[in-house]
Amino acid sequence: MTEDAKTRLLDVDKLVVEYPSKGFRAKPFRALTDISISIGQGETLGLVGESGSGKTTLGRAVLGLAPVTAGTITFEGDDISHASRKKRQTLSRDLQVVFQDPYTSLNPAMTIGDILAEPLGIQGISQKDSRKRVKELLDQVNLPSDALSRQPREFSGGQRQRVAIARALALSPKLIVCDEPVSALDLTTQATVLDLFLQIQRDTGVSYLFISHDLDVVRHISHRVAVMYHGEIVEQGLAGQITRDPQHPYTQRLLLASPVPDPDRQEKRRTERKRLLAEQAAA
Repeated sequence: MTEDAKTRLLDVDKLVVEYPSKGFRAKPFRALTDISISIGQGETLGLVGESGSGKTTLGRAVLGLAPVTAGTITFEGDDISHASRKKRQTLSRDLQVVFQDPYTSLNPAMTIGDILAEPLGIQGISQKDSRKRVKELLDQVNLPSDALSRQPREFSGGQRQRVAIARALALSPKLIVCDEPVSALDLTTQATVLDLFLQIQRDTGVSYLFISHDLDVVRHISHRVAVMYHGEIVEQGLAGQITRDPQHPYTQRLLLASPVPDPDRQEKRRTERKRLLAEQAAA
């Protein structure tokens, strides 16, 4: 094994995901085709694409929530492509997720303390150690200690997403799949939550697979970027290179779709994006 392979946390190699189609003899629907990515220790890979591009399906496959038809998913050198339920429970210590919507990802009937303690209890951690860990988690995501006895409805969207992040951090994972974690938040709150992700990574060394439709968001948080289109990766590389000088027309369109405050620049972006769309339609 090379030194580079030793420091890689996740390797996805030629992954194919297919779902059965309805109807007699109907061909299965192929959601992902020959996907290959890797994530190193303490690294963020931004996965960007429009709705329907397959980016969430890739995240679900890594989490064991989408069927692997072909190819492999390797975590710390261990093939987890078809891991059993028992194996997945063990993996949950090192592999966690933050979902898109903070309003629906938290159980409204539970207190914040119970939500954060739940994954610790599942792993057999004592109540005493759980209480200590929950207080540490609240500090880590900058929430007040009195949040323990309160319910999700008492918090804003940004605060709820902080709770979701704290829950994902409870077992000190090595990799977190972040599935559009800021898309439901306003721009100011987005910036605050993104800065929190960055600070947590600096403090803990956790890695992220950060899924988003917004290239500007991905640029802010990622070391490398992979661009998905119709279930395939069309471009990947260092975040600076991909977001400053994209080579694939689809990535160029994504970049031009990001809003800018200057009306003249925004109008130029719209014109250029329309030209790219017309060229692709004619090809």
